[in-house]
Amino acid sequence: MTAPTVLDSRYSWGRLGITLAIGSVSSVGIWAFIAILPAAQAEFGLGRGGASVPYAVSMLGFALGNLLVGRMVDRLGVVPSLIGAACLLSAGFALSTLAPSLAVFILLHFAIGFGSAAGFGPLMADVSHWFMRRRGIAVTVAASGNYIAGALWPWALSGLLAEEGWRAFYLALALIVLVVVIPLALLLRRRAPEEAMAAAGAKAAANSMSAGLSPRSLQLLLCLAGLGCCMAMAMPQVHIVAYCVDLGFGPAVGAEMLSLMLMGGVVSRIASGVLADAIGGVRMLIVGSALQCLALLLYIPFDGLASLYVVSLVFGLSQGGLVPAYAIIVREYLPPAEAGARVGVVIMSTIIGMALGGWVSGWIYDLTGSYTLAFLNGVAWNLVNLAVAFALILRSRPKGPRAPALDALPTRA
Repeated sequence: MTAPTVLDSRYSWGRLGITLAIGSVSSVGIWAFIAILPAAQAEFGLGRGGASVPYAVSMLGFALGNLLVGRMVDRLGVVPSLIGAACLLSAGFALSTLAPSLAVFILLHFAIGFGSAAGFGPLMADVSHWFMRRRGIAVTVAASGNYIAGALWPWALSGLLAEEGWRAFYLALALIVLVVVIPLALLLRRRAPEEAMAAAGAKAAANSMSAGLSPRSLQLLLCLAGLGCCMAMAMPQVHIVAYCVDLGFGPAVGAEMLSLMLMGGVVSRIASGVLADAIGGVRMLIVGSALQCLALLLYIPFDGLASLYVVSLVFGLSQGGLVPAYAIIVREYLPPAEAGARVGVVIMSTIIGMALGGWVSGWIYDLTGSYTLAFLNGVAWNLVNLAVAFALILRSRPKGPRAPALDALPTRA
């Protein structure tokens, strides 16, 4: 297939469907422990903070995996990368059931997070090579597998978890990952034609030159934006349950609001993809970031039960498309041959932002006894994200003389 026929083709949409199915399974690694946290806490005799360590470690693995597996996709292709990550993820689940100590259990969750990363950033990077006009919707659909995995598997296997325990739950996930991901990965053996890669590379180079930024400078700006975006995003996502407890509504209500955010996030991701195809990734990032900033501010005056449900839904509908937006911008401005690594770096910065944002929000609460300043801290970081996005828009000049690059660094950074 040639470049004009392969991009946005029937094959492209079929590949996107396979990508979504893979992401909806392999992304379960960052959600599975949440379902077994009470059981793990009881078995290892931990407090709630200590019982949360395996989840935090799995997120560290997820962050690093997005970077390193992304590089593997650039060099080896998506198939061996997915198969290797699936084997690691499955082994992590299975061996966790045999862990002789808490330390080994925690270490294995780093492997679980690392293997699960293949279902997020690397898949977004890969599917972006097969679309031009509809790249935004393709990337956001691929990213939706992450939320679907969190909503689907803990619910689908809840009966097994309740009746047989967390070990049976983990063993079932280990088997599901192998049986589903590896056969589907083999269907992605086709590589994008060189013509398509060259055409995408020329367009990205033109966009980068219009902004007057080298690839390294642009990469650093996107990492800063991603960090700010998710420092802000973490406040409601990490602390909504605790916030509801403080207000006297109880943890069950907080869990419902978190689910509402995730459901709104899926809708937001799809809608954001459509919007990105119409106005571009940077402008879509501005829209989503502005809405997220508004939703954060709404949490401060509206703390009634009904209003919190509404604000949580608004928050979910605003933030779902933000992380995929960075993958779209990378593909619009940076070399396609390096998409896996560069998307991985930016995604890693967003995950670090989530981890830091959750911790900083709790630290501010401990200092002040209130989440008000924590919400305002999120707004401040959100403004950093908006500032970077506006800077890219203002620097980009599609017409007229091209601006010189700020530095003369090589393409590979």
